[in-house]
Amino acid sequence: MNKLNLGLASAILATGLTASAAHAETLKFAFQGALNQLDPYSLNETFTLSALGNVYEGLTRRNENLEIEPSLAESWEVVEPNRWRFHLREGVKFHNGNDFTAEDVAFSVERLHGEGSDLAKRVGSDVKVEIVDDHTVDFVLAGPNPILHYEWDTWYIMDKEWTEANDAVAITSASDTTPNYAALHANGTGPFKLVSHEPGVKTVYEKYDGWWDEATHNLDGVEFTPIGSDATRVAALLSGELDMVYPIPVQDVKRVNDNAGTMAMTGPELRTIFLGMDQMRDELIYSDVKGKNPFKDVRVRKAFYQAIDIEGIKRKIMRDLSTPSAIMISPFLFAKSGDFERLPYDPDAAKALLTEAGYADGFSVGMDCPNDRYVNDEAICQAVASMLARIGIKVDLNAQPKAKYFAKVLASGGFDTSFYLLGWTPGSFDSWNILDNLIQCRDEAGKGGAFNLGGYCSAEVDALADKILVENDPDKRDALIAEAYTLSNNDVAHIPLHQQGLAWGVAEGVELAQRADNQFHFRFVTKN
Repeated sequence: MNKLNLGLASAILATGLTASAAHAETLKFAFQGALNQLDPYSLNETFTLSALGNVYEGLTRRNENLEIEPSLAESWEVVEPNRWRFHLREGVKFHNGNDFTAEDVAFSVERLHGEGSDLAKRVGSDVKVEIVDDHTVDFVLAGPNPILHYEWDTWYIMDKEWTEANDAVAITSASDTTPNYAALHANGTGPFKLVSHEPGVKTVYEKYDGWWDEATHNLDGVEFTPIGSDATRVAALLSGELDMVYPIPVQDVKRVNDNAGTMAMTGPELRTIFLGMDQMRDELIYSDVKGKNPFKDVRVRKAFYQAIDIEGIKRKIMRDLSTPSAIMISPFLFAKSGDFERLPYDPDAAKALLTEAGYADGFSVGMDCPNDRYVNDEAICQAVASMLARIGIKVDLNAQPKAKYFAKVLASGGFDTSFYLLGWTPGSFDSWNILDNLIQCRDEAGKGGAFNLGGYCSAEVDALADKILVENDPDKRDALIAEAYTLSNNDVAHIPLHQQGLAWGVAEGVELAQRADNQFHFRFVTKN
């Protein structure tokens, strides 16, 4: 994490006099997408996990600089090579008054692996949980894992008694249209309690006076409103109606900075935006090519890659607030990133590859894209469609709100896509997360690489991933990671595009932390 801190120490904005923690306020903010439901295991998506992370807590958490800190576990140790012991914090209460104990941790592991869970990878399916006493839990592993807890800050612990009493043990998946109690209500241990939740309309929080930690924020409450329109969202900030909005369009950064009483916070984000292709089905669902799948041919995948003018996207769409990427992880998170280069933009070479593969006249393909999830996501997809048209590929773009998009393309929707845009921040800030979630082979149900939507598969890369997980020597580990990226790049497993930049709009008098993982936590906010 020291390498990360050198480049990505969180941005702290003080736009007015420092607020006194004794001066309580209500923060009003907006995001481009909705908080559709509250089940903490339903959707592995940054905004959803960030919003719920103000109510729920994990055994660990991350501070402003993304360093791991104790949370519901006050300490932990490796008592045997394959046994980790977590000492739980005593005296912690859920918002309904129930005590937090080891039973809740064991229950949360079991529920995490239930049908419909989008976060099952947070704890390996082969990990056994043993309760030592009310405030001690052992995790028994099948083999060494030095990064076991690296993404537990977003694996939130649920109250066993509350969940069972409300018949909410079954998970409401991202594709489920019949939400249960836990999808519409919340009961965590975090610094804020849920007051009300109207999906797609408004979510209201209030400070939890019984929180186990000492509050450094000065908020009495928080009101969140989803605003999909960029213009409306920015106007609400400029008028003083809202205290914070994100993201702000890159073209509006100057306008927000020039406005009296507001400021734009910009910085690097760890998320990589990329394109994926269905390489698993024998025939694409959405294409005029019948009887075969053109994406099974690496020449076709390479042609798509070389047809994309990434510098044009950076300049015209992202207004230079992006960093083109050659691999599937931010350069801040992998020391050998500089050893890789993107395939060159070359439409003529792309056309030649298509001809060689037997598609001289091109073909049509459907493309799935969110329109309210990533910075300029729909505009990027439109640009990609236009660029592919130049080499004879007709793209039928299906851009829709993230709730419908994720319900369609994720495992719960049957991986219903042929060509798609997705973004990924490794929750552990480590390359194994990428290999395990996005690149590992999977079956039709999603067992394996659960977010490998296109079904890419390489036994050689998977074998390297297994070695990476248990390798403790940093240099050896980085060499194995580089080898895995080299192989998947040669296969054009995905088409990496860029790391998008952060752009938040903040009102005068608000002080907050802009973390490079794009999570917004109220406990870092003061307002005067």
